[in-house]
Amino acid sequence: MDTRLRRVLGPDADLDAVVLARAGLARLGRADEITETLDPMLMLPAPAQGALAVECRIDDPDLVELLAVLDHAPSRSAVTAERALLATLEAGCSAPVAAYAELAEGDAGDEIYLRGAVISPDGSRDLRLSRTGTPADAAEIGKALAAELLELGADSILGQEGHTGPGTQQFGSTE
Repeated sequence: MDTRLRRVLGPDADLDAVVLARAGLARLGRADEITETLDPMLMLPAPAQGALAVECRIDDPDLVELLAVLDHAPSRSAVTAERALLATLEAGCSAPVAAYAELAEGDAGDEIYLRGAVISPDGSRDLRLSRTGTPADAAEIGKALAAELLELGADSILGQEGHTGPGTQQFGSTE
């Protein structure tokens, strides 16, 4: 982190800005160095960005029970929806795909609001869609949103031939 910040703030600064994780800066007691926070409504992050996971042996029930208290159900649902979108698009972690799921209280209880985007590698074309559903349906929400993106040409935007559509399309759907 120090190396990156010096590239912006140091005597030999050669960059105008760097993007760093707010949580990381705060954890290191350096939140005062943050000059701007990127709102996910303006710039969606990569799917499951910032999610942490802990794995353990399934045959150690005591450890499984100890670690269970770390499982945050709303975060798990959000990450499940985001990762399902990425997997259904058959895109890797370096693909120009963005996803952000939030849990909110809806009229009928908690619901997930998933926003997703597929952007051409050169940034000239993009598709942006959204979908809502229940936390129990997190994976299905991600898969369905990815299917909609694919129907609208996400595979061609990701670099495959045959795209002839407009530069930007924005649609929204809820279920």
